[in-house]
Amino acid sequence: MKEALRYLAGIAGPSGYGSKSTAEQVAADCCSSLRPSQLTAVVTDMNLTFKNIHDGWVYPAIGRCIDKLFLFVICWEKGGTAGIGAETARVLAKKGVRVVIPARDLIRAAQVKEGIQRETPNAEVIVLEIDLSSLVSVRRFCSEFLALGLPLNILINNAGMFSQTLEYSEDKIEMTFATNYLGHYLLTEMLLEKMVETAAKTGIQGRIINVSSMIHSWVKRDAFCFSELLNPKNYNGTRAYAQSKLASILHVKEMARHLKARNAKVTINAVHPGIVKTGIIRAHKSFITGMHYFEISNSVFFVASKLLKSVSQGASTTCYVALSPQTEGVSGNYFADCNESDCSALANDESEAQKLWKQTRALLHRRLCYPAV
Repeated sequence: MKEALRYLAGIAGPSGYGSKSTAEQVAADCCSSLRPSQLTAVVTDMNLTFKNIHDGWVYPAIGRCIDKLFLFVICWEKGGTAGIGAETARVLAKKGVRVVIPARDLIRAAQVKEGIQRETPNAEVIVLEIDLSSLVSVRRFCSEFLALGLPLNILINNAGMFSQTLEYSEDKIEMTFATNYLGHYLLTEMLLEKMVETAAKTGIQGRIINVSSMIHSWVKRDAFCFSELLNPKNYNGTRAYAQSKLASILHVKEMARHLKARNAKVTINAVHPGIVKTGIIRAHKSFITGMHYFEISNSVFFVASKLLKSVSQGASTTCYVALSPQTEGVSGNYFADCNESDCSALANDESEAQKLWKQTRALLHRRLCYPAV
C-alpha cells in the first residue's frame, strides 16, 4: 500500500526523483556534473511494435492490482514518432550527447531525427538500419557503427515487440524472444569492447541500460525453459513478452558479474519505465488481458488513465541511470521511478542467469560461430 501511494503521489525516493519526474528534469540535474558533449549514445528503435491485433492499432494491456489499489494498463501507439526511446534520444541530444539510432523503420527514425534537430539544430543524430530479430542484421549494424570510428559511452537497449500470434524470425526463433532479448544480447556483446575501450581512454564510465518491465515478475520458474523460449509449443503473447523481459534482467545480472570480474569501467542495469500514456489511450478504451478482450467503463477508464505516465516521465528512469552521478559504479541492479527497486526472486537467481548466459552463447556459437564461453 505504501509503495502504491508513493507512486500515485509522485513522492520522491532516495534519489530525489519519483514517478512524476520527467526525463528533461533528470537530464538537466545530472548534466550539471558532466560534459554530455563528450558522450555518444546508442538508443535502439523508438517504439514497441505490436502485431496482429485489430486493424493496425494495437494495444495490449495487462491488468493487475497493486495492493488492491489500482490497475496497470499498458498502452503504446504503433507507428508515429512518439515513444520512450524517441523521448530518450531527444533529451540526450538536447543536452549535447551524440545519438545513434539503430532502427528497422528508417522513415520513422528519420522523422525522429528531423524533430530532434528542429528543436536542437546542433544535435548530432545518426540513423542506421537494424532488424533486432535478425542476427545477421545485428552484426551488419555493429560493423557499420564500428566503421564510423566513434566512441561509445551509453548503450540503451530500448527496442521491443509484442505479438499476439506466434511468429518466427528469419533465424527460426520465436519473434518476441529474438527481438527483445537475443538481438539485444548480440548487440551488447559486439559493442562491448568499444565501450570498454572508450571508458579506458576517456575515464568516463560506460553504461548499458536494458529496458525491461515489471511484467517479468509474472513468469514462473517452471515456465522458463530455453528451448520453449525459442520454439514454444503453446504460445501466449503476454507470456512470451514477460519471458523476454525476465531474460533481459537475467542478462543484466550475469553481464554485471562478468564486467566486474574483468574490472571493466562499464556498468549494466535494467529499468522499468512505468506504464506510459500515448495518444491511443484517448481514442481506445478496450484492452487485452492474456488472450481476451474486455471493455472498461468510462469511469474505470478515467481512473486508469490518470495512473499512466507521460512519455517524458516514462523516459526519466532510463535517463537517470544513463546520466546520474548517483548511479556511477552501480551495476547489476533494477530501477523503477528513478530509484533502485526489487525484481522477482527468479530474476535474482544467479544460477538461472548463468544458465541462460551459457545457453545463449551456445546458440550464437552454433548460428554464428560466436565464442561459446
